[in-house]
Amino acid sequence: MESEYIYHVTNSKEWEAAKLKNEYRPVNYEKDGFIHCSVEKQIPGVLDRFYKGQSGLVKLKIDKSKVQRPVLFELAHDLDELFPHIYGPLNIDSVVEVITIS
Repeated sequence: MESEYIYHVTNSKEWEAAKLKNEYRPVNYEKDGFIHCSVEKQIPGVLDRFYKGQSGLVKLKIDKSKVQRPVLFELAHDLDELFPHIYGPLNIDSVVEVITIS
């Protein structure tokens, strides 16, 4: 069964700024056109590929049913895996937990 939660890794400074605006857009949002997310089992690989050596990281646990923008599972061709992407800014109230990573 597909989980109702998806996850997004960011740093705590970006997350704190998003809470003030009541929506979250990562730094590379304009370039990518969506917010990169993962299912829980994909997080270790994401951390290894994109966040090695970084500190101040948090994992946002997002309730898919509360996201107000389209969530599409799309193929990452280099990994041959489906990843969830949010097409629009993330509404803060869809984040049910913020987990400190490092």
